[in-house]
Amino acid sequence: MFRWLAGRGASLRETARELARIPDSAWLEALGAHHFLSGLSAEESAALRQRVAWLLASKSFTGVHGLVISDQIRLSIAVQAALPVLHLDLAVYEGWTEIVVYPGGFLIPRTDVDENGVVHEYVQEASGEAWEGGPVILSWEDSSGGLADGTNVVIHEFAHKLDLYAGEADGMPSLSAHRELAPARWRQVLDDAFDRFERALTLVEEAIPADVDPESQEGAAWFDTLPLDPYAATDKAEFFAVSSEAFFVDPAPLASALPEWYGLLALYYRQDTVLRLASGATR
Repeated sequence: MFRWLAGRGASLRETARELARIPDSAWLEALGAHHFLSGLSAEESAALRQRVAWLLASKSFTGVHGLVISDQIRLSIAVQAALPVLHLDLAVYEGWTEIVVYPGGFLIPRTDVDENGVVHEYVQEASGEAWEGGPVILSWEDSSGGLADGTNVVIHEFAHKLDLYAGEADGMPSLSAHRELAPARWRQVLDDAFDRFERALTLVEEAIPADVDPESQEGAAWFDTLPLDPYAATDKAEFFAVSSEAFFVDPAPLASALPEWYGLLALYYRQDTVLRLASGATR
């Protein structure tokens, strides 16, 4: 109990108890709902199930705006959130205790200061958010489907948690357990990949004809040529989170366009998702 209140994560006994509560039928259904889990080996599936149990025992799930948290909702979110830490120390998910789930998108108050020092307050619709030292907030509508477009709000927000575990959200997670990854090398590759993506995005925006609304379905087709969602160009923290989504859900375009960055992510997560998904497609 005190471990949980401190955000330290579940004990082995608590994890084992939660593991025993996951029916085989529900586990297979959760795996089948997300195409990017299709290439897991039997050993990886068992390891993922163990980490899912740890998450379920470590975090409280709170439904808001009338959403009732079911076992299916808990398991679906946990299986997606556990994938990035399949081969990582679970300590990277410690330090906080709650996952808040809305039925759909929600509004977040924002404050920006422009170059003239003028403060602008507004609300922004979101499907997910991760607070430093606080909860992960998710839209169930945007978290429940097995999307095949390279996006995944659960992985995105939990990637932010990995980033925040190291301190400031800047696209650089803790590398203390990765002797093969030098921080200077990570920063160099991250900066280069971010700059290359920004240039590619600019070229796409300049190529869209003047009579085409970039926000329209026709305009979206131009952005589909990019290896990542344009939101990745917001800053380095969002670049890491969006890249992590693509790495697990639709990694081939990322690996092709930014091979060094993909290689760094593969070393960090200790997973080769291009190979795994290719293997899963042939089964």
